[in-house]
Amino acid sequence: MIHHVQFEDWVPFPLSRVFLFFADPNNLPRIMRPETATRIDALRLVPPPGRPGTPNSVRIAGTGSEIDTSFRIVPGLPFCAQWTARITEFEWNHHFADIQAKGPFKSWHHRHEFAAEPRNGIAGTVVRDQIDYSVGFGTFGEMAQTIFIEAQLRKTFQRRQNALPKLLAAPKQDP
Repeated sequence: MIHHVQFEDWVPFPLSRVFLFFADPNNLPRIMRPETATRIDALRLVPPPGRPGTPNSVRIAGTGSEIDTSFRIVPGLPFCAQWTARITEFEWNHHFADIQAKGPFKSWHHRHEFAAEPRNGIAGTVVRDQIDYSVGFGTFGEMAQTIFIEAQLRKTFQRRQNALPKLLAAPKQDP
């Protein structure tokens, strides 16, 4: 069964800054819940078509890039899952999408969308995530979805919403 979840947040930062933050895969561990111990194991980056004014120091994952990560499925336990995400779409300052090439789900498609939206006189950005996924494993997988997986996704995106303004305000740190 395919499940669909959507998360949306607004941050008081310009679109270009927010997009660059998300398009740099090195920031992924910074937005994940610390107890998942998410880490980047390998990057195979395909740069997107050039964009004037983009600093050379920013590593952007364009279409065809692959990001290998590992993380704890159940926080507190030592078991880690391996995940390879492949970028399948990329449009500067608008969206990018990834699929799970290898990982714990039967299927995973995640579209990250960005839109400039001023609020109360402040230039800001709406960050929207649309995720379609299938757990697999039949009845057992659907039970895990109901009991555990959806709640973990919500916690992950709530953590990101809380952390994102601080991360965007701070100077970039090397991983």
